Amino acid sequence: MSRYKDFIVLHSNDLHGDFFEEENEGKISGGISRLSGYISKIRSENKNVLYTISGDMFRGSIIDSEYKGISTIEIINLVAPDAVTIGNHEIDYGIAHLLFIEKMAKFPVLNSNLYIKNSYTRLFQPYAIIEQDGLNILLIGIITEDIVAAAKKDNLIGSFINVEAAAKEVIRICNNYKSIDIDFTIVLSHIGIESDIKLAELIDKQCGVDLILGGHSHTFMERPLLVNDILIAQAGYGTDQIGRFDITIDTDLNCVESYTWELVKIDDSKPRDYEMEEILAHYKSQVDSKYERIVTKLDIVLTHPSRIQETSLGNFFSDIIQETLEIDIMLVASGSIRGEKLGPIVQYISLKEIFPYDDAVYMIYLYGYLFKRFISHMLREEAFKGHTEFYQVSKGVEITYSKSNKEIINCKFNGKEIEDEDVLTVGIQNYHYANLKEFFDISFEEAELIKKPRVVSTSCLDLIDEYLSTHSHLRCEVDGRIILVD
Repeated sequence: MSRYKDFIVLHSNDLHGDFFEEENEGKISGGISRLSGYISKIRSENKNVLYTISGDMFRGSIIDSEYKGISTIEIINLVAPDAVTIGNHEIDYGIAHLLFIEKMAKFPVLNSNLYIKNSYTRLFQPYAIIEQDGLNILLIGIITEDIVAAAKKDNLIGSFINVEAAAKEVIRICNNYKSIDIDFTIVLSHIGIESDIKLAELIDKQCGVDLILGGHSHTFMERPLLVNDILIAQAGYGTDQIGRFDITIDTDLNCVESYTWELVKIDDSKPRDYEMEEILAHYKSQVDSKYERIVTKLDIVLTHPSRIQETSLGNFFSDIIQETLEIDIMLVASGSIRGEKLGPIVQYISLKEIFPYDDAVYMIYLYGYLFKRFISHMLREEAFKGHTEFYQVSKGVEITYSKSNKEIINCKFNGKEIEDEDVLTVGIQNYHYANLKEFFDISFEEAELIKKPRVVSTSCLDLIDEYLSTHSHLRCEVDGRIILVD
């Protein structure tokens, strides 16, 4: 019997409800139907195939948000992954709801480092051992520390929030299963590519981890990384592509003998999954009948091409909320805008898809020096690597920031330089208020120096919808609210 066995590992991450194929210049790309069809084809043609998802199945589609992830789990059940790990967006509908949804999943949902604080009881199955063709494959789930931000209000829930602690947990699980002949070990992570690299560096080679399949940073790769003898790969985001490893495993040494990897395009050359399309058509008809109404017509198409710069769509949303609530400044998190274009015809369904995070708005009274501290914190280097949140600011704000000197050159409001003693009313979304120190470098005590913060709206989306429903021929430009210089 040969000591070598061939194995195919297919992997996705950050699907974000990208269920439908798109056509651009006559070319078809993506869609969960063709993704599922490709996976089924590979499974039918090969003996040893594993398919995994490294977090963030949720959010990005109105079908997902309307049913709070229940529809997504039903759809993913048809794809039938061998294992998934949770991402930060899996907790958007709440820990309790996620635990309910996990019961609906017909596949293992893995996470080894979310637990109940007082008893250290894990919330999810930490690992799975899958046997295929006589091979024992160990899979372990690890989450990003961003999950803690989403769960801040739940004081009972804790997590190993740094990579060092996560590495120790991976090592502990590996050590506990040394007695079983584990042929191959995969970590499903949702911590971003740079943290994946750090995780690989911290894992003892003797633990036997072969592969880290990551997510969260939406990284497109030309080839996997090899760090500390551990292969690291991501597959971008959405359903336009899927990662594929063809691996030869040495079953005597329990390691990778050889491999090839490619990022496979999901296009019209891939077969459809017609059963999947029936489910999609059902959900789409339900959603369309409820939300397919025209809200307004814009004079121009508004865009949001990047999460780390001022955009016309970001300016538009922040201006609407600021004007409606009559506050000085509104900060809209770039990451809460989940699409690149809006208009000129705006349907409610597209508005809801592009702005799915229907958060409340907190109003905070801030001294000028605290607002400037926040701006410096927002524009630190990590923001431009996508490691922390970047904010769109409403009209009247003018900021010039030197990236080389890491300092604010000017910070103006309505043409006047903001002085340390000035008082500003600032609006932020609830999720970001709950994580004030992390995202703003402002403590709750500092936020209450003038007045206690309060909720001034329970729904950002309602504010935007109402404004657009009563206004037409609107336009907004990128007008230099945040200027970065070397």
